[in-house]
Amino acid sequence: MDGQMLLLACAGAFVGTHFILSHPLRRPLVKAIGEKGFLALYSLVAFATLGATAWAYPRTPTTPPLWPVGDGLWALATVLMLAASIMLLGSLIRNPAMPGAGNAASAEARGVYAITRHPMLWAFATWGAVHIVVYPVTKNIIVAAAIIVLSLVGAALQDRKKAALDPQGWTAWQSRTSYWPFAAIAQGRARFGRFGAHALAGGVVVWLVATWAHLPLAGWAAGIWRWVG
Repeated sequence: MDGQMLLLACAGAFVGTHFILSHPLRRPLVKAIGEKGFLALYSLVAFATLGATAWAYPRTPTTPPLWPVGDGLWALATVLMLAASIMLLGSLIRNPAMPGAGNAASAEARGVYAITRHPMLWAFATWGAVHIVVYPVTKNIIVAAAIIVLSLVGAALQDRKKAALDPQGWTAWQSRTSYWPFAAIAQGRARFGRFGAHALAGGVVVWLVATWAHLPLAGWAAGIWRWVG
């Protein structure tokens, strides 16, 4: 098996086992080994498949870029990563999709939730898309595409599972929000704004640190650090 196929197999296993364990196999496994046993198994499989992907990535040959990447694409990527960082930090508070949360019926669709009811997963998907745009080599596209599929298909499956567990509450939450970013705002079901300081300030800090870290970790500058310092 060549490097690209091995990486594709590892990334596919990471995504596929997540979906299989989270949905069709979750109930029978919890019944058989209990909730703690299931979480242990799920974590073991996730770490093993993610670790295999991380192991295979540097061993996969780097192909020529599929398109030239100039300052225009880097500027777009920088803005999108700032938005993704704000979405990610904003999703950490008052998120009805978090495990154990029971506030779907009364949650307010403001800030990042007015944009989409899945801000964390759309942040990860944006990360994947941005990394494809600025580093269009095959091995990077494989891994980034896996993150996009895991995030966006996972968001849709999460809606289905949450609606089954809490039909009244999740249906009410869905009526005030949207799966697709900005759809609820465009339809007049939500209003843009009222971002918390944790989303804005925290997002900016994470964006600055994460993009700065590209230089020592990956060997090339990202974000505003391509033009500053």
